[in-house]
Amino acid sequence: MKRFVEVHYHVKDGKRSAFYQAILQQGIADAARAEEGNEKYDYFFCPENDNELVLLEIWRSPEDVQKHMETPHYKALGELKKEYVTETVFRRFDITELTG
Repeated sequence: MKRFVEVHYHVKDGKRSAFYQAILQQGIADAARAEEGNEKYDYFFCPENDNELVLLEIWRSPEDVQKHMETPHYKALGELKKEYVTETVFRRFDITELTG
């Protein structure tokens, strides 16, 4: 069973672009995409809120998510959050693929 993860980062006023650029510059997104079991790892700018960055992830299994949370780049993201983020909201869903 796959795991879909939706993450909403509420960032300090006016810091969304700087946070996103720091994620890219530190290679965090690329490292997550290269992980075994990762199928999607994409950031989106919330059009209704200039201080919100959304991350959508799809992992092959819940175990792959757990392994991801133990990586150095996940820990580096945690350090960046201390500088830029005021609140992080996670939603996790188990999903199955539909076939036609």
